[in-house]
Amino acid sequence: MKLVINIDVPDLDRAIQFYCAAFDLKLNRILDEDVAELFGGPAPIYLLKKDPDSDCSNTVMEKRRYARHWTPVHIDVVVDNLQHALQRALKAGAVRESECVEWLGSKCITLADPFGHGFCLIEFVAESYRDSAGAR
Repeated sequence: MKLVINIDVPDLDRAIQFYCAAFDLKLNRILDEDVAELFGGPAPIYLLKKDPDSDCSNTVMEKRRYARHWTPVHIDVVVDNLQHALQRALKAGAVRESECVEWLGSKCITLADPFGHGFCLIEFVAESYRDSAGAR
């Protein structure tokens, strides 16, 4: 299995600037003038230019909106140094939404990108929750 990440954004140039600055990603190429391919993480990220209030799909009545919103799926970015990653993301334009929460050998801070998408920065004591907590 291979994983790719797609993120809808209203402003492609601004999104490229944010994601490259916040996560040290590199723009690989622009596809069809409205899709940016970013490399540098464990999975490629595709930024998809989608206008506000456009249809999300032909089976869902909801329209795209870029104010802060909640979704049951979000990205967790695992980092080696949480405070350094936090400062980098904030400088790029992220908004901090939580204090640091410690859980099962991890430290986590919740943020939002400039387009309303939530994400977490996570630092593990070991390689994962299982390794950190001795879970089964």
